[in-house]
Parts: sequence; C-alpha cells; structure tokens
Amino acid sequence: MPDFRRSTRFRVAVTAFAASAVALGAVSVWFVLQAQSRLENAATQLADAHADAIVQLLNTGARPGDLALLVRDSIYEVKDKQGASVASCPVLREATLAAYDTEVTLRPYQYDRSARASVGCAPELRGLDDDLTLHVVHAYSGDSKYDVYAGVQLDPEGQAAVDSVRTVLTAGVPAVALLIGVIAWLAVRRSLRPVEAIRGEVAEIGAHDLGRRVPDPRTGDEIARLAGTMNTMLARLDEAVTRQSRFASDASHELRTPLASLRTQLEVLLAHPDRLDWQHACENALLDVTRLQDLVADLVLLGKLDHAGPDRLEPVALSEVVSAVVAGRSGVEVEVTGTPSVRGHRSRLERLVRNLVDNAQRHAVSRVAVTVSAVDGQAVLTVDDDGPGIPEADRERVFDRFVRLDDARDRDEGGSGLGLAIVADIARAHDGTAAVEGRSRFVVRLPELKTS
Repeated sequence: MPDFRRSTRFRVAVTAFAASAVALGAVSVWFVLQAQSRLENAATQLADAHADAIVQLLNTGARPGDLALLVRDSIYEVKDKQGASVASCPVLREATLAAYDTEVTLRPYQYDRSARASVGCAPELRGLDDDLTLHVVHAYSGDSKYDVYAGVQLDPEGQAAVDSVRTVLTAGVPAVALLIGVIAWLAVRRSLRPVEAIRGEVAEIGAHDLGRRVPDPRTGDEIARLAGTMNTMLARLDEAVTRQSRFASDASHELRTPLASLRTQLEVLLAHPDRLDWQHACENALLDVTRLQDLVADLVLLGKLDHAGPDRLEPVALSEVVSAVVAGRSGVEVEVTGTPSVRGHRSRLERLVRNLVDNAQRHAVSRVAVTVSAVDGQAVLTVDDDGPGIPEADRERVFDRFVRLDDARDRDEGGSGLGLAIVADIARAHDGTAAVEGRSRFVVRLPELKTS
C-alpha cells in the first residue's frame, strides 16, 4: 500500500496549510500589534495633555497642594528638585510615578484608596481599586522647580476589544489554515482523479493490447493535454509494434524460402551423390547463400536505420557519389547540372544510389538515366528507365518493406523487396524524401549544403 504522506495531495495540503498559517499568522500579529500601538499612543497623548495642564497651573503660580482642587480626573505626581513627592493623585504610599514614557503598575496597597473621598482628588477611573497599568509621561514646570509625571490608563473598552481579537485570531488562524489545507486536499484529489484513471488504464495496457487508449477528460487543461500525449504515444507504439511484427513475419518468410531451397539441394545431393553434378549443385547453393547474405545485410541496415542515433555527418558531393556507383555499368547515362552537396553519411548515400540504379536496370529495356541537379535549395537525384513503369496505385507502397509488384514476384528478378524501402529510410534519415514521379522515374530530394 503506498504511503499517503508521499502523495501529491498530502504534500500540497500540508504546503497550503503551512503557507496559510504563516501568512495569516503574520497578518494577525501585525494587526494586533497595530491596534495595541494605537491604544498606547492614545494613552500617551492624553497623558501629555494632562502633564501640560498641570505644568501650566504651576507656571501661573498654583501650589502643588492646590492641584487636588484644580485638576480633576487625572493621575499625577509632582516632585521637587530634591526628588521628594509634594503632590500626587491618588495619594501614593511606597510607590512613585517617577518614570519617563513607560508603563507603571500601581497596586492597591501602594496608594491610599480612601483618598478618593478626600480633598477632591478622586479620578473616576475604572479599576482604581485594582492594579493600575499606566502610561506615564514626564514634564518640567517653566522654572524647572518641579518634575511633573502624568499617567493614563489604556481605554478599557479598546483594550478589551484588542484582547478579544487576539483570542479569536489565536484560535481562528490555525482553524482557517486547516480549512485551507483540507480544501486544497479535496481540490487536488479531484484534479488528479483523471490522472489516476490514466495511470490505471496505462497499467493494464500490455504489449498485445496497444490498441487501447487512456480516457480523455476533455477539460482543455494540462491533464487533457497529458491524455492526448499519452494517446499519441500509444498510437506510435501500436504502429511501431505492428510494423515490427509484420516486418519480422515477412523477414522470416523471406529467409525461409532460400533456406528451404538450400536444404533441399543439399539433401538431394547427399541422397543421390552419383546422379547429380556436384559443381552445379554447389553453384546453386552458393547463389542461395549469397541471396541469404544480401537479405541479412539489408535487414541489418534497416535495423540500424530504425534505431539510428545522431551520426557524424560530413559534406558529400552527390555527383561524386553517383559517379562512383555507376562507374563500369553499361547502359547508364549520367547528367549533372550543378554540383550540389549534402551533409550526410557517404556510404549510405552510395547505397541509396546503388539500390535505385539496380532497380532501374532490373526493369529497364535498354536505357537508364541518372540526373543530379540543384533546385530551390535542394539536391535532387533522378533515376529514370525505359521499362514498363509502376502503376499509379502502387507508387506509394512500392517503398514499403518486402513489397514486390506482381510482375516482379520472381525472386531472381524481383529481389527481396527491401531495396526501395532502404532508399526511403536513408532519404528520411537525411531529412529528405523519396518518391515516384511518372511511370518509372524515382526522385530523391535532400537538403542542399550551403557553402559560404
């Protein structure tokens, strides 16, 4: 059973959960810090205003002891230059507001709660009987005779709202991240369902069942293109296997005939040594062996062409190849217009020309014409003969393997049926084409090598 932790669904879900948790967590922390900072800034500004009001009273001649009557709803402390507290509200015991732009926490036993009912120093602040967390600012009187410290509580309702948001986000961010992870898991599972169907179908396709095709979701997305690519690949495999099977069947049939003939001749020769001419029998056997050798060589070459990798190609003058092939042959006329060169494999190009000339001579009455020319950036090789020609219906299949037309079925006259197939494969390997144009004209077109 496959480990689900290795599945794409699990990895995407975990990634979505982690990414959303980090992103939402960062945004939530920033939001809470911003809200808390605004509360603290508001408290600091209000403390500044209270400190300025007290400083203005002192600058106008008010005494610190009179501040309890003049200042309402403020928490403050005034100290002289020796650091002694000369006025405070509430009355502080063993405590001080002597701090600058910071937080100070006053506990009930550090201030006199009864002072709320005395001398007018009674700031109506929620939680006065509890611990007080104050934002304190520091100011000086105009003559620098006193140090003034004013403190303000954070807005209780605002702090409660921030605390509530913090609690909700602390629990909500993981929950939302988990929900996003689950949604991602479900979405990926649904998206990969066609992929699983494709995988299951491919797993069931065997070497003898290449006609099957994977299901196409027809969604127009990447998975649909994957299905199309898989079906195209299966079609190519089916065609290749069918072609290989047919080729093997035809090859075995072609090999069986000369082998059977050779064996029959040897058996008759051994059975009746006194009645047969040994020299004539050996000559016939040698012909069969030669035919077998040529057939095997053709099969090997076709196999190389079918599985050919990148070759080391070189510039080849097509006219020189033709001259080398037709040298010493009678009844072959050569015409060269221009000197086209191609980039290719010289020995295989010689084999291409030789097969075409051999085929033309086999069917010609008296004349074979070979023409080399350059047309529109292509090197064109034309081989023509004055034979009976090829019917129009057979001009394409004549390049198939083991194809011999009805008037050439005799094995001594018609060959093995691989010569023109080799021509087509060599031309294709050189990015060219081979075709029959007219009744008995074979034309090969190859890309011409441009020389600077």
